[in-house]
Amino acid sequence: MTLGRFGVWLGSIGLLSAAEERSAVSELEAAGYGTIWFGESPFNKEAFAHAALLLEATKRVTVATGIANIWLHSPESAANGGAMLAEAFPGRFVLGLGVSHAPIVTSMGQDYSKPLTRMREYLDTMDASRYVAAPPAEPAPRVLGALAPKMLELARDRAQGAHPYLVTPEHTQRARAILGVGPVLAPEQAFVLESDPARARAAARDHLKTYLTLPNYSANWLRSGFDESDLGDGGSDRLVDALVAWGDEQAVRARVEEHFDAGADHVALQALGDDPVAQLTRLAPELR
Repeated sequence: MTLGRFGVWLGSIGLLSAAEERSAVSELEAAGYGTIWFGESPFNKEAFAHAALLLEATKRVTVATGIANIWLHSPESAANGGAMLAEAFPGRFVLGLGVSHAPIVTSMGQDYSKPLTRMREYLDTMDASRYVAAPPAEPAPRVLGALAPKMLELARDRAQGAHPYLVTPEHTQRARAILGVGPVLAPEQAFVLESDPARARAAARDHLKTYLTLPNYSANWLRSGFDESDLGDGGSDRLVDALVAWGDEQAVRARVEEHFDAGADHVALQALGDDPVAQLTRLAPELR
């Protein structure tokens, strides 16, 4: 798959109107980013329609679901949607799949007791599905949203790589050790171009407040050497600073380089706070 060295994780940009989002991603493509990533939940844009919108609005950039929620799509519909986009936009679509989070999935009336088994069975059904429309020249590559060791192993064995979200460079190093040589490792990295510690951490805590309630993330941070005291009161400074890069462009670039030094192939950057498109555009020359 062609991701480029640096990508954008849309975050709040992906919640804009279609017209505003088209303009934003066109500007980000012009800034030189190689891949546009976006998330999916039961409360925002459906993943395959969203990907089509972004692909139509751009000319060369890769578009990747980061992730498409497997509880919102049958395996057959995910396979068919990926095949259609890969045929329509050769080499420009990557299908990222993930198991979401227990509070979200149980609120939908689904059983979240065995998410790893669910993902394995989902991939089995995808691989066995039949697609009779015009086939793509090459199938859409797939990556898994993987944090824990067993999901990373599944990404190694049944996908072309992993897309970990809200992780540190230390996690990137552990993920690379599990993936080995070959599979793509494309972590997300949040940042805010703000050198005042209080303002930067306020933006970071606003971003983290929902994620601090989700067990998949808290369990991963505990595996990464943080403790329960780091997870309370909006997150300790230690946790906040580890998860969200802040400062000037050079400081953010330094954090990105830590991921590359740890084994990442690509880093997806998510701008927090005011005017994320302007922040990403401002950061782009430093990345180049």
